[in-house]
Amino acid sequence: MKTSENICGESKIFKNSTLSSKFGGPISGEIEVPGDKSISHRALILGSLAVGNTKIYGLLEGDDVIATAKALSELGVEIKKHKNEYWTISGVGIGGFEEPRQILDLGNAGTAARLLMGAISGNPITAFLTGDDSLCSRPMGRVTEPLKLMGAQIFSGSKDKLPIGIRGPDMPIPIEYDLKIPSAQVKSALLLCGLSAPGEVIINESIQSRDHTERMLKKFGSNIVTETNHKTGISTCRLIGQNELCPTNICVPGDFSSASFLIAAALMVPDSNLTIKNVGINKLRIGLLDTLVEMGAKISLSRTKNDEFEPTADISVSYSELSGINVPPERSPMMIDEYPILAVIASAAKGITQMRGIRELRLKESDRISATVNLLRASDIVVDEYEDGLAVHGNNKLLKGGSLIPTLLDHRIGMAAIILGLSSKSGISIDDSAPISTSFPGFVDIMKKIGADIFSRQ
Repeated sequence: MKTSENICGESKIFKNSTLSSKFGGPISGEIEVPGDKSISHRALILGSLAVGNTKIYGLLEGDDVIATAKALSELGVEIKKHKNEYWTISGVGIGGFEEPRQILDLGNAGTAARLLMGAISGNPITAFLTGDDSLCSRPMGRVTEPLKLMGAQIFSGSKDKLPIGIRGPDMPIPIEYDLKIPSAQVKSALLLCGLSAPGEVIINESIQSRDHTERMLKKFGSNIVTETNHKTGISTCRLIGQNELCPTNICVPGDFSSASFLIAAALMVPDSNLTIKNVGINKLRIGLLDTLVEMGAKISLSRTKNDEFEPTADISVSYSELSGINVPPERSPMMIDEYPILAVIASAAKGITQMRGIRELRLKESDRISATVNLLRASDIVVDEYEDGLAVHGNNKLLKGGSLIPTLLDHRIGMAAIILGLSSKSGISIDDSAPISTSFPGFVDIMKKIGADIFSRQ
């Protein structure tokens, strides 16, 4: 195993401390958010599977991504951080992972767990994966079942949940697979395993999910194409395996999902005017922007760069009087992580905002439908809960607040609660700020820089 003393990042949020927010001045200024979490995971993994040294600029140094880096180092990959400028990955090539000497602990990182299952399955090694209580409660069957079809052996004491053991085949079987539920993580796991397969791996989706993996595979020189049948709407991804990946330089854009919390704050607090610079605006990630514009949000894009790898732009947003809408269910793959913060925004809109067709949220770090409903009801916001979604009755008034919200080990619930507190008379507190560092290190500092009244105590 090859390691680096620089592999660990440091969070600026106090571990196991409460965090509170309350109504204050406007949200304003120009700011950047940390690198995209989804892209950071993929950059580390694909850099590890290339032959040679890959440089990554702007890597997110949150707990989830660091867990991926640590796991890859256990698999024999040398990963180094060079001051505060970039990271280098000394790739071992397709099929080049070493058998790890210890269990790979992925903490709360669901993306890391599912993608690494695929990457490990492309190697004739045995590895065991585990995580924290939250991750070990999440279903993994939708990943393990197709990996079994590709020849992987899966061992699990608890059906379809971590901890899980994986034994990769000597040669993965190329398959054609229809995704029943759009999932970029499942698709990515199959593509990563397929890199070692002697033939073509074909994945069909009824609704196209995030394409970060496909875009990055092209940048690393993989033989991959994606096409959409305009009659049926089926999106098909085709990968020809056993082509070595070439090292490259990756510039990770700002994370739109992290930016969404800042966007929400600016929309909800009067007299706010904020610009968030260099944010990734992949069309399969920004369903929230379309939704907010339909609600009447004052949002504009500037300095747009339509890079083939990942498009970026500066996002400017100002306080807006919003109206409730029915969010199209088919938009959910483009904004699946943004529903908790959308519900918070909807609490400040006039009328009802309905979000249906999102039962997937019950299988995230927490049951995000119930957690979001409880968060809003704690501030006397009227919410209807359904098995597959919720409807928020907004009132465009300063909220009561005064509640203590359990984060349930879920970073997005924690941050959504803090943003809601910025529109609350008595403020809102969360019981544990630690989960926030999984995706948004520096959250508190950034929010304070743009005028938010946020404070923590241990």
